[in-house]
Amino acid sequence: MLAKNNFRKLIASFTSIAVLFVSSAFSLPGSKDLTGEITVRGQVTVNGQTAVSNATILSGSTIVTGANSSAIVSLGKVGRIEIMEDSNLVLNFSENSITAILSSGKAKVANAAGVAATVTTKDATVIADSSMADNFTVEVECSHTHVDTLAGVVTMREGTSDRQIAAGTSASAGNLSQTGCKPCLRPDSAPPVRVGGWPWLLLIAAGVAGAAILLGGNDDDDGGGTIVVSPTR
Repeated sequence: MLAKNNFRKLIASFTSIAVLFVSSAFSLPGSKDLTGEITVRGQVTVNGQTAVSNATILSGSTIVTGANSSAIVSLGKVGRIEIMEDSNLVLNFSENSITAILSSGKAKVANAAGVAATVTTKDATVIADSSMADNFTVEVECSHTHVDTLAGVVTMREGTSDRQIAAGTSASAGNLSQTGCKPCLRPDSAPPVRVGGWPWLLLIAAGVAGAAILLGGNDDDDGGGTIVVSPTR
């Protein structure tokens, strides 16, 4: 009888230890998933649902902004992402990374030092230097992707080619001469307008010659006044 009681006590002790171990494993510090907070202006949806300011954003969310609308996702000490109007962005994040897929529109990313930030578009992958705090914008146009670095350093990876974009500089990836795209208002973003060869040159030369003849005729007029024609008698 005594042996049976001791055995039951032993089983109960092992059960208590197992429950304590499992509870501790699920409550370890830092195991909680990182969440973000969104601030919206205008028409913004998250995963197809209308978004409101101060709502919680989870990693993997799809954020879409309408015309004259924008959204800011704050990730605390990790960084923040601003999604401009008419944009579609899938956002993934953790305590040491920000990863976005920008299908259309424009986004501005600010990451803290030690946080890896990457934005992927149809034309290129933009990779921030994780050794420092970076601030950069990525804009997807019809024919290309444009990147502006405001602070830090980012790398634009187009295929197997890498291009470094330091603070205060910009770069584009894609095909600027692609047809069927609306020209951008940004300087040097649209292909140059080609002027025809000899026909245009001949037309310009004829214009210059005509102007010269007109000016020369005015110089030869000694009277310098208005010519009056007498009526026929």
